Formats: sequence, C-alpha cells, structure tokens
Amino acid sequence: MISGLNHITLAVSNLERSLGFYIDILGFKGHVKWDSGAYLSVGEIWLCLSRDEPCPKADYTHIAFDISPNDFKAFSSRVLSSGVEVWKQNMSEGQSLYILDPDGHKLEVHVGSLSSRLEALQRKPYSGLVWL
Repeated sequence: MISGLNHITLAVSNLERSLGFYIDILGFKGHVKWDSGAYLSVGEIWLCLSRDEPCPKADYTHIAFDISPNDFKAFSSRVLSSGVEVWKQNMSEGQSLYILDPDGHKLEVHVGSLSSRLEALQRKPYSGLVWL
C-alpha cells in the first residue's frame, strides 16, 4: 500500500543554475551534489535534480509547495524581484504564486491545504463536481 510521497526528480539542463534557483531563490536545503545530480529538501520533501534534457510541457501539470500565509507576500516579492517568470495567475482558493524554474518546470507556491480547498468547493463547486 502506498503511504506517501517519497521524492520528486526533475531533469535539469544546468545543475549549477538549478542549484542556485532552488537553494538561493526558493530556499531549499542542499544536501549533496555530484557530476550529474544533487539532492535537496524542503520540509519533508526530497528533491533530486538530475542532469538531463528536460522536455517542455504545455499542460497544467505542476508541483505545488506549501508556504505560510505570513510568509507569502515577502517570499513572492523576493522571488519576483529576482526575475523568475510567472506562468499563470491565481484563480483558485488561497494565495498562489505560479513560477517557472530555469528549465521551465511549472511550480506553485500555495497558501492552503486540501481541507481549505474542499471547504471552498462546498461554497463554490467546480462545474460537474461529484464528491467521492
């Protein structure tokens, strides 16, 4: 039985550039790096950066990270002032910043939880919503 998320691996074209983005801009903790990769973490999430050729995605697939409501404004300002590209404007419950990493991986920094999202859906359901 699956018990949770183990790790996320992202293909990156330039390891040093990606390390700078994830550690210096987003605040991940660096653990180790080697010729073709690195291990980082944020909270309980383990992130592997693996040197490879990333393939572009045009769909809504993305990775969302938690942030506290008290930290969101300052974090967003700092990240945006570093020139990080925004790929989407927030249209859903909770504050969100949708950004691209140096290889175009879609990321979201979100204030909220599954519980807060479900509460919002009770008030304003999506079209065709069915509770499971």
